[in-house]
Amino acid sequence: MSHSRIDMLSGGGSGSGRPRTGHRRAPRGPSPFRRLFRLLMLVLVVVAIVFAFMKVRDLLAGPADYVGQGKGKIVVEIPAGAAGQQIASVLASKDVVKSAEAFYQLSLNDDRAQSIQPGFYQLRKQMSSKAALDALVDRKNRVEGKVTVPEGARVGQIVTLITKGSDIKEEDLTAALKKPKSLGLPAVAKLNPEGYLFPATYVVEPGTSATDLLRQMVAKTVDVTKRLDINTRAGKLGLTGEEVLTVASILEYEAKKDSDYPKVARVLYNRIKAGQALQLDSTVSYVSKRKGDVFTTAAERADPSEYNTYKHTGLPPGPIGSPGEKTIEAALNPAKGDWTYFVAVNLETGETVFSDNIQDHNRAVAKLQEYCRSADDSIC
Repeated sequence: MSHSRIDMLSGGGSGSGRPRTGHRRAPRGPSPFRRLFRLLMLVLVVVAIVFAFMKVRDLLAGPADYVGQGKGKIVVEIPAGAAGQQIASVLASKDVVKSAEAFYQLSLNDDRAQSIQPGFYQLRKQMSSKAALDALVDRKNRVEGKVTVPEGARVGQIVTLITKGSDIKEEDLTAALKKPKSLGLPAVAKLNPEGYLFPATYVVEPGTSATDLLRQMVAKTVDVTKRLDINTRAGKLGLTGEEVLTVASILEYEAKKDSDYPKVARVLYNRIKAGQALQLDSTVSYVSKRKGDVFTTAAERADPSEYNTYKHTGLPPGPIGSPGEKTIEAALNPAKGDWTYFVAVNLETGETVFSDNIQDHNRAVAKLQEYCRSADDSIC
């Protein structure tokens, strides 16, 4: 047997012996970590694509904004000094507009936004930015009280006007008036607010306290009297600023025509100079609280009060109401004349006769009496 045969039978050698029976190992797939990583990367790519799409869409469509006039009601405060961006943020925080950016962008292109005033506004929720701007520039949407104090009004009347025109309660006003030191009254007032609550129209924002409003009125009086230089000019008349205010408050009740204010002031000064009692029904009725006519009774004129100018010479101790600027100016700049009497002979027109002697005055009084006999009872 040849060596090749022996080799084949023995399986030896490295040639073409018996075929091997072992299996090859199958290739391994990606690990779980790799699969998770790939999934995560895919999610991130999708998110990035969506984010980019939304950004492009927002750039093309503009900032988010509601449509229409909104719904419901909400009171929003626009702070003092607030500009476009701050106003936009306030509106967005209250859900009046959908985004601050939408309102701000509108305000940059609409000049009306510059006229928005601080204060409280009645608005709606979920308004379009344009609807919100329209509402803010419309004065009718401001939430506020309005109190108009007429010339000559007295403290009690002013309290009534405030309670009718605002949310301030009468008891709060009464409490504030009992603490006059908190009202900013000048020293000459001697803690008496009568005559120092200036007649004007006041806007009362929500949250305004009784003390706040009364302080505004006092501050207005102080400002007006300073502007008129009342103390210096009163000194030239031999009076104090307080006495000028007292005269002015009397003019509010004793004359009806602007042209008569300086004349009545001159009558008062002439009588004071002559040592005569002023004999004014207006100061007597201030004490008796008489209403409805210009006359007083004998009993009222017998009252010992210092405000009774039939009983006491000179001016009463203080104003009998809140004088306006016209009467203050008239008290500071009286007309020239020798009159010591005056009387209104027509209570509807305010026609007044000025006299420098008792005889002429008595004739004028007779004309008044004749007028009253033929006039409506509600007038005399």
